[in-house]
Amino acid sequence: MITIGSTKIKTNIFLAPLAGCSDLAFRLLSREYGAKFCFFEMVDAHSLIYGTKQSFDILKTHPKDKPIAAQLLGSDPEIMLRAALKLLEFVKIDFLDINAGCPVNKVIKKNCGSYLVKEPENLFKVIKKLSQNLSVPVTVKLRSGFLEKDTKKLILIAKRCEDSGAAALFIHGRTRSQLYSGEIDYEAIEAVKKNVAIPVFGSGNIFNCELAKKMFEETGCDGILVARGAFGNPWIFKNLENYLKTGKEPREITLSAKKKALKRHLYYINKYRKGYKPRLFTVEPEIHPDFLIGVYNRGENSVVGSMRKVALWYTKSFEGAAKLRGQINNVQSHDELIDLIDEFMN
Repeated sequence: MITIGSTKIKTNIFLAPLAGCSDLAFRLLSREYGAKFCFFEMVDAHSLIYGTKQSFDILKTHPKDKPIAAQLLGSDPEIMLRAALKLLEFVKIDFLDINAGCPVNKVIKKNCGSYLVKEPENLFKVIKKLSQNLSVPVTVKLRSGFLEKDTKKLILIAKRCEDSGAAALFIHGRTRSQLYSGEIDYEAIEAVKKNVAIPVFGSGNIFNCELAKKMFEETGCDGILVARGAFGNPWIFKNLENYLKTGKEPREITLSAKKKALKRHLYYINKYRKGYKPRLFTVEPEIHPDFLIGVYNRGENSVVGSMRKVALWYTKSFEGAAKLRGQINNVQSHDELIDLIDEFMN
């Protein structure tokens, strides 16, 4: 149990907001396998105000997709408030997070994401504006620095976030310049935890039970965000919870179990992504490759593109995965992919 603002949540292990990944299909499968709290994918504030109906596809949900939080990207206080109010009219959430952690160039160029760690004054204005005008708690996702580690500055930012009205902080233990590689700065997360009274969540490299335990032990954090560790691994939530309670190592996941989970994931994609507008991406070199696998970067129907991406998550460690990758990238339908999985996994 953890309390964010006045909201009580029954777990301190959250599925992170993952742009292009943690859609409704991903979240429903994660919940079936043990996730108790999830985020929508990151939402751009401008797209909610100036976009079309397609801009709201990212907020597609389901009665079983609860409890849930949303994360907004932006830096203008008025735009962020307008977007937040529009979002709250559209969907019920437990709290709203402000993204001050996204490291990609196109976001930084708009003075958003982790740029707000470099120049944080607008961040404090956004927090104050939202916390004073919304009916839900406001939280903030931060990086440990911009170009390089600066724990003193991070502590000051964290304190100002709290003073401005933030109800919790999510700290990714890498700088913006590290992107998704390099060591996690546990000391930075620990320093934030020691200097604020609100809950602090650790983020980064939560790939297994030992790394989750390390995050808790070395930082004293109140909770953790699971991000890439959930790709092709929906068991991670229940495994982490059991391990942290009992110390018991999880069982190895069988090929049959992986096949079952993958098919279930594909079923959800086929059911819930229909009607999505195809999304064209310019592949930026700094984005972690796990986010790019099969991500519609050739303009395919988003249903098939999403299925390819997910299938590669589950099968990338298999024997013969290189050959299979090529075959997966050429499938044109749900049924064709299921046949390929059955053939390969048998």
